[in-house]
Amino acid sequence: MTEAVATTKKDWTSDQEVRWCPGCGDYSILTAVQLMMPDLDIARDNTVFISGIGCAARFPYYMNTYGMHSIHGRSPAIATGLAMARPDLNIWVVGGDGDMLSIGGNHLIHALRRNVNIKILLFNNMIYGLTKGQYSPTSEVGKVTKSSPMGSLDHPFNPLSVALGAEATFVARTHDMDRAHMQKTFTRAHEHEGAAFVEVLQNCNVFNDGVFDTILKKDSRDDMLIDLVHGEPIRFGAEQQHGVVRTSTGVEVVDVKDVSESELVVHDEAQSDPTMAFALSRLASSPTTPTPVGVFRDFQRDEYAGAASRQLVAANERSGPGDLEALVHSGATWDVH
Repeated sequence: MTEAVATTKKDWTSDQEVRWCPGCGDYSILTAVQLMMPDLDIARDNTVFISGIGCAARFPYYMNTYGMHSIHGRSPAIATGLAMARPDLNIWVVGGDGDMLSIGGNHLIHALRRNVNIKILLFNNMIYGLTKGQYSPTSEVGKVTKSSPMGSLDHPFNPLSVALGAEATFVARTHDMDRAHMQKTFTRAHEHEGAAFVEVLQNCNVFNDGVFDTILKKDSRDDMLIDLVHGEPIRFGAEQQHGVVRTSTGVEVVDVKDVSESELVVHDEAQSDPTMAFALSRLASSPTTPTPVGVFRDFQRDEYAGAASRQLVAANERSGPGDLEALVHSGATWDVH
């Protein structure tokens, strides 16, 4: 394993020309990651970026690390194999909402369920960008696109709800308009032992421009972004005038003046039960209503590769080392009559 040495953003930046559309939110995310990497005290030789297919999937080309541009939707499965074979590596998975939640949905949920030690960044722009503007698994009902000229009939996925439903042990949301928030969130994901899932709200300025403007424009963020802080009551607004309380069916936004302080939900990201985190993930019905950002869940349980290694050690101690040659030459497994 290569020793970490002091690095700069330049060390993590490859010599490849970045080829996204001018103004794409992916540029901001890439810069945030390249600026963050020197602060993680890890070696480039021990770091891998794996992607599937789509605009976001070009990410490995632009990182001066090991990487793999894999096939559509399969990046979590490929990353799982690498994490099992090389648990010493820092493995990042990058993909879009189409790549991760359509053809790759099955691979995503099982990597999260198993708690494989990989860090998954899902760029959500609520559209297919690379294939030129078709509706995606996160597009809203009624979305008019080239593939839905009369409006999409599909009910969209909520990426955080999907991750929490799979009982991912780390789930967070950030956005491409706040580099500091991205770096803080990605750092938290890196520090987590196990599967970490981060949804990044990302603008596609060609095919879905401004889809998050209602919540992300500077003059509206105070009243539209709910910054989750562990151990603190959930309040937001320019004057902290809004809050979140429990209801019989989940949670809702209220004016703080209408409730007592004790009624406000105190955020606990470390709860073993993901019920409250799931309720918070459902608080925003669309990117036009107050939307929580930050870490929803950070809970520790056995990481998959480590648990598998301990199981192999236990089996070896109980039965002794296996004999591959004897197994290969042991004859037929069954008799056919």
